[in-house]
Amino acid sequence: MIFIAVKFTALDPDAWLTRLDAFTVATRNEPGNLFFDWSRSVENPSEFVLLEAFADAAAGEAHVNSDHFKAAIETMSELVAEVPEIINVEVEGTGWSRMAEVTPRNR
Repeated sequence: MIFIAVKFTALDPDAWLTRLDAFTVATRNEPGNLFFDWSRSVENPSEFVLLEAFADAAAGEAHVNSDHFKAAIETMSELVAEVPEIINVEVEGTGWSRMAEVTPRNR
């Protein structure tokens, strides 16, 4: 799968997720999308991290060639305070695995 992590610093953090909602919904509905999840930093409320994965290179290519991706790039370019940081790697697997070290305790 193609795994991507992107760190964004938003000029207006209160508007970030709202302005990107249509992009989020459209990407999650792509046939090759495995997950597309936003997180907000607890230390810096202007920082958002996007974790996303696609089934394979073809799915990733379809994503970056989609109209909703192109529109989102324009929107994000208006909303960021600096150039985002990215990790983009191909890894084995088809999604999240379970963490072996942590399991729920009986209550």
